Amino acid sequence: MTYETRNLSIVVVPNGETIFSERATTVSIDDEGAGEFVTVSQAGNSDPGIIKIDPIEWPELRAAIDRMIGECRS
Repeated sequence: MTYETRNLSIVVVPNGETIFSERATTVSIDDEGAGEFVTVSQAGNSDPGIIKIDPIEWPELRAAIDRMIGECRS
C-alpha cells in the first residue's frame, strides 16, 4: 500500500498576523462526496457567506485559489 501527502488548505494573511486574525482568508479543497471543489472562508467575518477582499491582498488570494483549483481531483 502506498500513501500520498496532500496540502488541502492555504491561509492568506497579512505579514506578522496570526492565522486566527480576522483578516485571514482560508482557501481549501473540500469534498462532500460528489467531487472536490474549493471553498474560501474568513473565520473573523461576522457575515457568513460574505468574503471581504482588500485590493492589496487580491494577488496572493488569487494565486492561492488558482493553486487549490489546480490541485483538485476530477
